[in-house]
Amino acid sequence: MSATHVFIVDANTFKYHLEYQFAGTGAKDNYIDFNDKGTTNLYHTTENNLVGMIADSQRVRKEDHVIFYLQQNHSAGINEGKFYGIFKIKEDLSFLDNNDDKQFIKDKLKKSLTFRTLIKPYKIYPKGVTEWEALDEIKYIHSPNQMLWSLIYRKLRGNRGNTMITIYESERLFKLLREKNNRQVLNGNNFTFDFNNQEIVIDSKIHNYIGRKEKINILPRLMNKYIQEKAFESHLQAYIVQNIGRNTVLSLDNILLKGFNLEWIGNEVFCGVGMQKIDIMLSIVKLNEEKVVVPIELKSIEATLDNVNQIQRYVDWIEQYYIPNRISDIQPVLITKKFEGKSKIKFNDIVDSLKGFNKQNSNCLPLKYVEFGIENGLLTFKEVKY
Repeated sequence: MSATHVFIVDANTFKYHLEYQFAGTGAKDNYIDFNDKGTTNLYHTTENNLVGMIADSQRVRKEDHVIFYLQQNHSAGINEGKFYGIFKIKEDLSFLDNNDDKQFIKDKLKKSLTFRTLIKPYKIYPKGVTEWEALDEIKYIHSPNQMLWSLIYRKLRGNRGNTMITIYESERLFKLLREKNNRQVLNGNNFTFDFNNQEIVIDSKIHNYIGRKEKINILPRLMNKYIQEKAFESHLQAYIVQNIGRNTVLSLDNILLKGFNLEWIGNEVFCGVGMQKIDIMLSIVKLNEEKVVVPIELKSIEATLDNVNQIQRYVDWIEQYYIPNRISDIQPVLITKKFEGKSKIKFNDIVDSLKGFNKQNSNCLPLKYVEFGIENGLLTFKEVKY
């Protein structure tokens, strides 16, 4: 089973997503001037928001599943939001089509969709599942942990154009789509949207996607901020999400995956109505089919004593909401800047807090402590044994 990503679309854009077979998220009126560069003219809040969107886009892998969520729009006759699908990711890397007059079909979309990925048909069901059916209907729910919390949290937060859902959540959403359509799928390769019936239909026309496909590279900007000792947690998240499991940063793969298969990846994973978020979460499958869920806390500074408190929240949530749906071992990870003793905290104090966490959490694997730094002009990661 692979990951599933839910892309938010509106009454205008959905038709073009279907016809040109791509999924995308927008950067409003911003032009990305820091791709493959160390500097930017953007305000830091704007930059961090855009980097968060980059992380969302780079989470996507080839053969992952895609579901579209069509937003409610009464004036367009869409009286309630609906989920449509199922598509698959066609290529391994999402790409950048920057916000200018050359952006592909920007005039038709009537907005800028800067971060894009190509998709292909998988099981295309004509009818959509309503938001109420997916998120509020509980007659088949036996426990609160079976609800689609990833989408509920997204609804509460309301600012994610590309949201990942867990494997067990996607299985439930796929089941709802199958049952809504009596297991009948559309047999075709080209699709569009019938707004009168609010259904996906087969399109007689072929629309070729011929837009720009610029590779996204966040590393130069990350390195620049590292050297200048500026905060770059969002950049670090995007870099790790983009590279994990792709054999491009071997030190990272060796530490986190240990040669096993990465089956699912999430970033900014909501884990409570208080809007706590796990920076990165992985699901790994071992050779014996045993699964390991890996919550990762990222810090662009040296480790502090309160880091384990955040990780404790993550582990508690995973035990209550994730494990009952997908039996897995828990491998918590803390990734921080290489400890050089610049803070008043001594390294032995950090070690004591890590050991204290392990003592209190015998139900999960020992907390893995990883440091990163620059060596020979490259960002490298090293596990610190303690």
